[in-house]
Amino acid sequence: MHDEWEPRFAAFIAAQLPPDDPAHDLAHVRRVVANARMLAAAEGADMAVVLPAAWLHDCVVVPKDSADRPRASRLAAAAAADFLAEAGYPAAHVPAIRHAIEAHSFSARIPPQTLEARVVQDADRLDAIGAIGIARTLMLGAAMGKPLYDDAEPLPTTRPPDDARAVIDHFYTKLLRLAEMMQTATGRREGERRTALMRLYLDELSRELAGGGLDGDQPARV
Repeated sequence: MHDEWEPRFAAFIAAQLPPDDPAHDLAHVRRVVANARMLAAAEGADMAVVLPAAWLHDCVVVPKDSADRPRASRLAAAAAADFLAEAGYPAAHVPAIRHAIEAHSFSARIPPQTLEARVVQDADRLDAIGAIGIARTLMLGAAMGKPLYDDAEPLPTTRPPDDARAVIDHFYTKLLRLAEMMQTATGRREGERRTALMRLYLDELSRELAGGGLDGDQPARV
């Protein structure tokens, strides 16, 4: 069944994604689907729910700086349910797919009630961290016109982190916390590995901004 439906999911989502959001493009969706497939296989989740939810989770995208952002996953879930009904997807799966899409969002703060929803949430959050997560954060910050860091204190050590102020602060307001929030054991292990990479990046950034890199000094832990 997956071979039949996935090209249809891909075609639908490709037509819905905004052309100017570098963090929510078709490549992001494909990575979330790959993550979801891996997590579902490891955790024993139902692929008939996980895969459509992963493919369609961003079928409505609301800009991150919009006041309507917390409603984005609910809007996407409703649009996905309408598409699935019109396309003739097995109706018995649609409520679970809808819930998985609603619960995937960080800003919506909807607790996942099923294994499938936990898998989809973890799959999306894994794409926000690690090497890909660093790249997405920098691209999106640049697209939003934010500076990379605060000149007075590049890494928020004595000041509260504020990701409306600088791109790097987003690591501290959200990204470094995601691994401990993962819902599945498999997601948590992978999240911890990716978070370690982000900490290495921040260590090196701190070292370079402090004038290191020429004398072999080791970076301070963040």
